[in-house]
Amino acid sequence: MPLATTRRAGLVDQVIEQLRDAVTRGEWPIGERIPPETELVEQLGVGRNTVREAVRALAHTGILEVRQGDGTYVRATSEVSGAIRRLCGSELREVLQVRRTLEVEGARLAATERTEEEVAELWALLARRDSDLREGRWQDFARTDAEFHCAVVRSGHNGLLTELYRGLTEVITASVAATSSITPGASHVPEIGHEGLARAIADGDADRAAAEACGFLDELLERIDRP
Repeated sequence: MPLATTRRAGLVDQVIEQLRDAVTRGEWPIGERIPPETELVEQLGVGRNTVREAVRALAHTGILEVRQGDGTYVRATSEVSGAIRRLCGSELREVLQVRRTLEVEGARLAATERTEEEVAELWALLARRDSDLREGRWQDFARTDAEFHCAVVRSGHNGLLTELYRGLTEVITASVAATSSITPGASHVPEIGHEGLARAIADGDADRAAAEACGFLDELLERIDRP
């Protein structure tokens, strides 16, 4: 991926911005290793210390992860997501609890604030989710399911809530994949649908939408507690 040559002033800040943009655009996907330091130095036309300082700064925010002897990997797509991932770690229960906090209010707002176009988007995402499930595209299913939940929150038109939830994108997708195989013997067969949630939002029923959002997350929390 070619990066623009930096100006002489504020080199570190410029390199930080360019590396962040590469991650945000998806040119360096989550979990993949970024180009080695020597390659970045050549592409950017800056010194090793400048690149190291920029990488160190992005690692501090949680966007990158430096693995000694292995390289530097993309860990999150934004500072918000990186911070949330550090707070939640890989503990599924914590992720589901945070999701419930945000998604219940997001669903309530969506029922009163959504547009007809947004309702249509929710149904389209559910149709795609079902198709991914039928065809056994498990990774696509996890992403589509996460997109559906993001669309619900976005439909509430609360900018701060949407931004907070967007920062959870990676951990939400991971939690969807994890909860798809919680029940022994039912790996990759999620039993919880979201038609009731979509219908409540379409009907403008805020209380029912909140109950639907809370209900399926409570059920997932109960599943992970089963022996």
